Amino acid sequence: MKIYTKKGDKGTTALFGGSRVDKDDVRVNCYGTLDEVNSTIGLLRAKLGNEHEWQPNLMKIQKDMMDMMSHLARPSDCKKENPNPKPVDGAAFCEQWIDELEAAMTSKSDYFLLPGGNEISALCHVVRTQMRRGERLLVTLMKADTVDDYIPAYINRLSDLFFILGRAEMDKAGVAEEKWQLFLYKKKNITQ
Repeated sequence: MKIYTKKGDKGTTALFGGSRVDKDDVRVNCYGTLDEVNSTIGLLRAKLGNEHEWQPNLMKIQKDMMDMMSHLARPSDCKKENPNPKPVDGAAFCEQWIDELEAAMTSKSDYFLLPGGNEISALCHVVRTQMRRGERLLVTLMKADTVDDYIPAYINRLSDLFFILGRAEMDKAGVAEEKWQLFLYKKKNITQ
């Protein structure tokens, strides 16, 4: 079987279940953006090397992203059931990893940071910002069709996780963070 079908040559693509939509449909934009994120996570994994301690968790995230994209590609009125798993534990998984990473760091996450520091940290911030773009498109999709609650929760938590991964990498490497300003909720606590 050939990889090309020629069915998309006129600007449409098939969703899960077989219905066709324009390639700029909000649903396609949403899962397409998450596909970009997944590819960037793949680049991050390649830069880290096979033995890096983050590899198993990042691989889990990539597989979960594939499952979520398949569920996002299925409109709610589709009669065909999607057999792929639903990673309903995703947000909790991220929270646990965030807590572990923060406990091991020498400073708290109190500031907005200028992305960068070193290549791995910068890549984590690229993933974070791509994830936020995917999240914005997900919100638009949620206005047009139902989306299982675990997906927006997981996507939201993933952007938080990649912020912390960027910080953890800099902390481990001994690279100073370039701070911009305190998080708003931290400023309120200081003034009260």
